[in-house]
Amino acid sequence: MKVVIVGAGEVGFNIASHLARENKDVVVIDKNPDAVRHVSDNIDVQVVNGSGSSPVILEEAGIKTADIILAVTDSDEANLAACLVANIISPSTKKLARIRNADYDEYHDTFRDHAPHVDTIINPEIEVVKTINRLMNVPGAVEVDEFADGRVKFVGIHLDKSAQLAGVRLSEISTRIGKQSPLIVAVIRDEKLIIPRGNDKLMPGDLIYFISEQDKFLDCLSVFEKHIEPIDRVLIIGGGRIGFRLATLLEESSIHTKIIDKNPDRCAVLAEQLNKAVVLHGDGSDQEFLREENIQDMDAVITLTNDEETNILTSLLVKRMGARKTITRISKQSYFPLMSMIGLEQVVSPRLSAVNTILQHIRRGKVLSAKAIKYEQAEVMEAVALETSDIVGKPIKKISFPKGALVTGIIRNDNVIIPNGESIIEPDDRIIIFARRQAIPKIEKILAVKLEYF
Repeated sequence: MKVVIVGAGEVGFNIASHLARENKDVVVIDKNPDAVRHVSDNIDVQVVNGSGSSPVILEEAGIKTADIILAVTDSDEANLAACLVANIISPSTKKLARIRNADYDEYHDTFRDHAPHVDTIINPEIEVVKTINRLMNVPGAVEVDEFADGRVKFVGIHLDKSAQLAGVRLSEISTRIGKQSPLIVAVIRDEKLIIPRGNDKLMPGDLIYFISEQDKFLDCLSVFEKHIEPIDRVLIIGGGRIGFRLATLLEESSIHTKIIDKNPDRCAVLAEQLNKAVVLHGDGSDQEFLREENIQDMDAVITLTNDEETNILTSLLVKRMGARKTITRISKQSYFPLMSMIGLEQVVSPRLSAVNTILQHIRRGKVLSAKAIKYEQAEVMEAVALETSDIVGKPIKKISFPKGALVTGIIRNDNVIIPNGESIIEPDDRIIIFARRQAIPKIEKILAVKLEYF
């Protein structure tokens, strides 16, 4: 697969890095020679210095042989222009444009259905807000993803030192808890991903990923001694696009919301556009200011400024001052392993949301959605089993999947099945697959071969 990426900023760089690790043929275009040099020095991809909306530059990048063009510059207009020119030169190339301006929100479907030069509009900021909303409602969860229209949850949660399952083998969990064990898909220990077997023990501090049906989710949480706590009062620090989107969502949920920003002009805009949220002009990292706003009474504090160091330090401060929950926006991948070490377990990343949003459009086969998990060591995807596939009509234990990949859920009509080795996949089932990063290329081949699989 050949992918042309227009824009070598944070999103473009990280998507190029992700795809290069999978040995995709990637070309990155950017007008900034320093950005191009940064990509060239750090990733094994082809680079072109120039405008992504120039037909000459696009042809130099090989747009005529590209399967996909991703326009992810910081300019919405430049992204739309790049897709328009790409469509003129190579109509068969799939075109994705990153559009962040909220003015376009109501027109995403219109672009997809009526604008031939844009196949898909992506906005990672919308996905970040959805992620924050899910994390707010699951105590201790590092990740909460949904599949099958919300009927299946994929959750990453830390095992506390005092938890009843600490030191317990997977094969003994059902006996210990007196009921069926949740399907534990993976464990992160010392930053390494483990696909556990029956004899493997769960250890304190493990990050455990499990699959749950929506109607059994509370029971699964109770197994790990976690319980849903109501969120009534939320403080947002940072009134940018993500902060505004989140405040709007919380207003709709009747959650008492305060939003802080340093910029008085931005505060005026927020006050005009928000209906119920309290807009405060001030420094969200100022201890006295936070004390005046009764930070200890907040159920959740979400730090969303454009400075991730400020976000990290502010989250640590408000935790010390008594806030029950913090969610921190960061972007630098090198910071991720440090977060749990300093007590910040719930973090969100526009960069990772961008990767996740784009993955489902890059994967071969009938993939409905795809999510990269913890440090992008693995991926969870939802796909469709086709009638012609030889994975249908036989027990899962007899299907030859690559090492490090497994089927973790089957959705058949309105029923959700958490499978075991005897489960049988039927035509048109929606299947949730967990795969290590190294196994993804083989999974892609399975998904793409003559449309005979998935």
